[in-house]
Amino acid sequence: MNYEAIAIWSQVISSILFMVVLVWMFRKFIIPLVMTAQKNKNEEIARAEQHRDAAKVRLNELRTHVGIAETDAEAIKARASEQAQREHDAALAEARSAGDRALQNAEGELERARAAAREQLRTELLDRAIASAREKAVSRVTAGVNAQLLDRFVSAIEHGALN
Repeated sequence: MNYEAIAIWSQVISSILFMVVLVWMFRKFIIPLVMTAQKNKNEEIARAEQHRDAAKVRLNELRTHVGIAETDAEAIKARASEQAQREHDAALAEARSAGDRALQNAEGELERARAAAREQLRTELLDRAIASAREKAVSRVTAGVNAQLLDRFVSAIEHGALN
C-alpha cells in the first residue's frame, strides 16, 4: 500500500471519528441544553397562559361586578327619584293643607270681625238714637204729656199684671 492511500484513509477515518465525536458531543451536551431550554420556555409559556386565563376570568368577574354596580346605581337613582317625588308631593300637600287651614281661619276671623263691627255699629247707633231721643223728648215732653205717659205706662203694667 502506498502512503497516499494511507494518508487518504487516515483523513477519512479521522473525519469519521470527528463526525462521531461531534455527534456524540451534540447528543451528550447540546441536546440536553436545548431540551432544558425548551422545557423552561414551555413552563414559562404555560405560566403565562395560566396568568392570561386567570386575568380573563378576573376580567369577566370585574365586568360582571361592573354590570351589577351599574344596575344597582340605576336602581338607587330610580329609588332616589321616586323618594324625591314622594317628598315633593307630601310637602306640596302639606303646604296646600296649611294654606287651606289659614284661609279657613282667615274667613272665620273675617266673619267674627264683621260681627263685632256690626255689633259695635249697632251699639253706636242705639246710643246716638237714645241720646237724640232724650234731647227731643226733653224739648217735646211737657209736664202734662209726662203725666199722660206715666198713666198709660202704669195702666199697661196693671193690665199686664191682671192677665
